Amino acid sequence: MSVKADLLARLRTRGSEALNDAELLAVVLCVPVEKATDMVRDSNEPATLPMDSRGAARVSTRMVALKEYAKRTHNIDPRPVIDTARAVAGLIPANVREARKEHFLILCLNARRQLVHLETVSIGTLSASLVHPREVYSPAITHSAAAVVAVHNHPSGDPTPSAEDREATRRLQRAGELLGIPLADHVIVSASGFYSFREHGLL
Repeated sequence: MSVKADLLARLRTRGSEALNDAELLAVVLCVPVEKATDMVRDSNEPATLPMDSRGAARVSTRMVALKEYAKRTHNIDPRPVIDTARAVAGLIPANVREARKEHFLILCLNARRQLVHLETVSIGTLSASLVHPREVYSPAITHSAAAVVAVHNHPSGDPTPSAEDREATRRLQRAGELLGIPLADHVIVSASGFYSFREHGLL
């Protein structure tokens, strides 16, 4: 078995902890372990690198990039960023978009516009969803939301807002201003598409 094959086999069967830094680097960069060992040593001792050596400088640069990449990928936050109406609509399952009754949902966002909580606060009738601001903002307060997005479906298939939708949005906006939890958007979804109050300049 070759050295590379041995490293891969140990990685698969015993996990990454079974390989030292140089062996891990050899696997990542597809280089011999000896070369990876030199790279690890050089990266840990930057002052010993001869600045006039282009080869050493390239090694150091690659190691800096690799360390930064590892740090970023290790700290990836899995929570989705909700910064467009399309992103909102993409979170709503088909069974809600196509439901025969109106469902009113609230998306709680943190300061980075990441989703921290999604909750259905009301299920109404065929043509109406009765929702009060306290039902919308109660989960927002519980989950320390920095902003909220209201979402509801139109069983008719037409996402165009009604007069009642516009009035409900104004009430939610005023309540959010009083609580310090702004209404970032109100998105109406349906089987045929979606409508954003924010993107139409109504928020």
